[in-house]
Amino acid sequence: GYLVSEKLDGVRAHWDGRTLRFRSGLPVAAPAWFIAGLAALPLDGVLWLGRGRLVALVSVVRKANPVDAEWRDVRYALFDLPGAEGAFADRAAALQDTVARCGHPALVAVEQRSLADPAGLRQALKAVVDGGGEGLALHRAEARWQAGRSDDLLKLKPLADAEAVVIGHEPGRGRFAGRLGALRVRTGEGVEF
Repeated sequence: GYLVSEKLDGVRAHWDGRTLRFRSGLPVAAPAWFIAGLAALPLDGVLWLGRGRLVALVSVVRKANPVDAEWRDVRYALFDLPGAEGAFADRAAALQDTVARCGHPALVAVEQRSLADPAGLRQALKAVVDGGGEGLALHRAEARWQAGRSDDLLKLKPLADAEAVVIGHEPGRGRFAGRLGALRVRTGEGVEF
């Protein structure tokens, strides 16, 4: 019931039909040629340079004045059509058509594929990780679009990680006196540490 794609280690970017923005809502200072020709409908994806190149990508896309030559290798890898009707599988197919119609050299639709069984999923994960990738994204094929996080999108990576909200900090001690010692965080389950 899931479509599987590589989880690209990039910088999340939302296109509202007129402005490209980071997840924070701040505009991305992309060159005019990069923005020109994007579809006049909302797009969701990541700016991406390739596997293992996140640090270089961040250096390129966070500049207030974009360097045209640095943007030539940046791809806008799309994985959804925000607000669109229908199941994710239908939106993924529509996204392929949108990218083909645009003909924009930086625009790519992230490949979504079905896998037959858990063994195929493990094999796909191994292939991505062995190739230097981060992991896989599993999107429930019948999921309707919704803003924010949900159980309709799962991440499969070889290392366990989690998200937490920073709720405070502890001062440093010893040689770290006067500096940040540790962050206090709370998980979604309410665990604090």
